[in-house]
Amino acid sequence: MSDKQRVGQLFMAPVTATGMTTAEQNAISDNDAGSVILTGRSSAGVQSTKSLTGRVQAAAPTVGGKKVGLLVSADQEGGQVQVLNGPGFSVIPSAMAQGGWPTSKLQTSAGTWASQLRSAGVDLDLAPVVDVVPPRLQNTNAPIGMLMRNYGTDASTVARQSSAFVRGMEQAGELTTLKHFPSLGQASGNTDVTAGVTDTATQRTGDYLTTYESGIKAGAQFIMAALAVYQRIDPTQQGAFSSTVLTGMIRDELKFNGVIISDDLGNAAQVRAVPTGDRAVRFIAAGGNLVLTVNPATVAPMTSAVLDKMGGDATFRSQVEQSVKRVLTAKEQAGALSCS
Repeated sequence: MSDKQRVGQLFMAPVTATGMTTAEQNAISDNDAGSVILTGRSSAGVQSTKSLTGRVQAAAPTVGGKKVGLLVSADQEGGQVQVLNGPGFSVIPSAMAQGGWPTSKLQTSAGTWASQLRSAGVDLDLAPVVDVVPPRLQNTNAPIGMLMRNYGTDASTVARQSSAFVRGMEQAGELTTLKHFPSLGQASGNTDVTAGVTDTATQRTGDYLTTYESGIKAGAQFIMAALAVYQRIDPTQQGAFSSTVLTGMIRDELKFNGVIISDDLGNAAQVRAVPTGDRAVRFIAAGGNLVLTVNPATVAPMTSAVLDKMGGDATFRSQVEQSVKRVLTAKEQAGALSCS
């Protein structure tokens, strides 16, 4: 791979779930993006989605005469967060509802949902949410509790149920993502639509980490980094830009060897004040691997900024190389490395 192709592997670009736009296709092909996220809502069903993901794969970069497959992802949690619907896709209950099921039922159901995603050409589910929302915040926690995205209101329940979801998905060949590290369960707002979101409660240690420990043991290959500022962990940086969070906690303390993916760095209000290219550079420099953006216009300036930084910073270049290996390893495990 050229440097441009290597950097492209570290980006997840958006594709509208009802049909890829010209701007989205260009963002992928012009920048050699290695992954995509299906955005919005679709009720077209499995076969139509499979047709879409086939067109998406046609934009995958070519290296040595062979296509390097794109990793295709979607937010398929259930409840109010289910991007793909229609014929062939189950109506997935909210995580809160799933939290009340026997683990055997949840694991079996997750395997079914995973098979549907695989049939549609989707390799990575950006789920489950493993944030712990305290009971007192269930009805006021904007990003998780109010949307019933949590599996319960205590760490043991969340760990048990979310890990059953992971096992079912992974056993059916679907990659999964534990989110949103370290937690949005006690955050003051939704980082997608609100700036200045700060968590004043979450500490570097606590039982909320058991949900990640359990999910990693269950086989989850991705962890999503949150954008909130964690005052009691690193008050100087948003979580996704903090080496304390990404390297210190996820790598060194949790011993996680998979892919660290960002929450949206394209349109999120929480990072809007940060120059576009700097968002990608700061995330990778802190220990992140895969930059997610839901704005196709941000892919070019982000990839350019990373390439520029590589040119004069040997340490950063090494971080890019390590990240590329992690992403390609995950693709290989999902059977998504080649699409030719």
